[in-house]
Amino acid sequence: MSDAPRPIRQVVIVGGGTAGWMSAAALANALGPAAIITLVESDQIGTIGVGEATIPPIRMFNQSLGIDENTFVRETFGTFKLGIQFVDWRRKGEAYFHPFGQYGADFDAVPLHQYWLHARQNGDKSDIADHCMAWVAASMGKFDQPIPDRRRVQSTFDYAYHFDATAYAAFLRRYAEARGVKRVEGKVNHVAVKGESGFIESVHLEDGQTIKGEFFVDCSGFRGLLIEQALRTGYEDWSHWLPANSAVAAPCEAPEDPIPYTRATAREAGWQWRIPLQHRIGNGYVFCNDYISDDDATETLMANLPGKATAEPRILRFTTGRRRKFWNANCVAIGLAAGFMEPLESTSIHLIQSGITRLLALFPDTSCDQGAQDEFNRITMLEYERIRDFLILHYCATERDDAPLWNYVRTMPIPDSLRYKIDQFRSYGRIVASDFELFQNPSWLAVYLGQGVDPERCTPLAAARASAVRSTEKLAGLRQVIREAANVMPTHQQYIDRFCSARSPV
Repeated sequence: MSDAPRPIRQVVIVGGGTAGWMSAAALANALGPAAIITLVESDQIGTIGVGEATIPPIRMFNQSLGIDENTFVRETFGTFKLGIQFVDWRRKGEAYFHPFGQYGADFDAVPLHQYWLHARQNGDKSDIADHCMAWVAASMGKFDQPIPDRRRVQSTFDYAYHFDATAYAAFLRRYAEARGVKRVEGKVNHVAVKGESGFIESVHLEDGQTIKGEFFVDCSGFRGLLIEQALRTGYEDWSHWLPANSAVAAPCEAPEDPIPYTRATAREAGWQWRIPLQHRIGNGYVFCNDYISDDDATETLMANLPGKATAEPRILRFTTGRRRKFWNANCVAIGLAAGFMEPLESTSIHLIQSGITRLLALFPDTSCDQGAQDEFNRITMLEYERIRDFLILHYCATERDDAPLWNYVRTMPIPDSLRYKIDQFRSYGRIVASDFELFQNPSWLAVYLGQGVDPERCTPLAAARASAVRSTEKLAGLRQVIREAANVMPTHQQYIDRFCSARSPV
């Protein structure tokens, strides 16, 4: 590096897959011809490919690249996602739904869920989900675009996608290469680090190629070829809170039309995902191998597939946690190289997206000034910790005592930040938020109630105002309007067939 900082002209991305090609596409779109972007990947190294379910911010990422939604869904065999259904988490035989969007529409300054709590305390038997457009539509197998008119309940839901992660990476590769990104085939066997500055100078490939760069993006997955193996950044292990450390995955045929939501079913030593795509269903069992063997986990998964398996099951290993720094010297880790959150709330691809967005906002010159590094690391750390707490909530707030894993997570100490939130909700139904919360109040409300964190009482203001605002009548009217609106929506399959089917024309 020269003494005088100057604009970065050479960016090297190590690793392809979803993280690599999302990074390449976004950087090419933002930097244009101002920098040469090179992506190094090897066809011999497989990708994880379990991140097939997403959350709503992915729509903003695609839109920022100018990607047409229907084209994207068609080319990635995608379907639409209105939320996540959790089966057997609180108790066996029970289920609840984490919706995308809000519950109904507030009709007063007091939050709607407080009036629902007041009605329930006075004998009302309605479910909180009955007031949610996303769940009522999902439960009927319906999907349509939200409408912009905020006065109507059809505006109160949001959505994301299920898609084939490999197809998405290929889609973004075409996008990035069309904008000048150069792909180099090869495996990295050495990373040259300048001793004086600690900056990476180049990566050396097995075939003898040397790729020089001024800024590096590590998308090499769990291995962390740059951020960890070269720069020795360190890793903070969260497995004492989130003990799942393995997964077995296997796709299967789809015996029916795809449902417009992800399903997560609790099992003896973890949970099973079901992700419906147009051409297949993605399945996996996330488990802790302290409580079940690989063979037994595989047997459990294969016995609970909704259709005929279309590939052999494969085992994945991971440790939940994060790097001690996400940006170190002239290297930023994106995706699994930065850390791992189990896919319970479909956050893996979002963390790729948010890391890229943050990098663009703080994109440096060749000095990679410490201030930019510190801010990137500060915000990213907070985001990881807030997501971590949300995931822990699903485990610690359970009544299951039928297996060692559930006994452990039900009784384990939890972070003070999460304990404070639970205590606030349990007393008066207060939902308190922290800085950089990905999951907003409706998400916390869904999981609190679904996992059995029941408030002792509603807020006093709701009790005082309930009669004046006729809250019970308004809640009943809202439930009826939502049902009527969902009834006239097209089915999920009808929507796909009309706008974005990946099936070949007959």
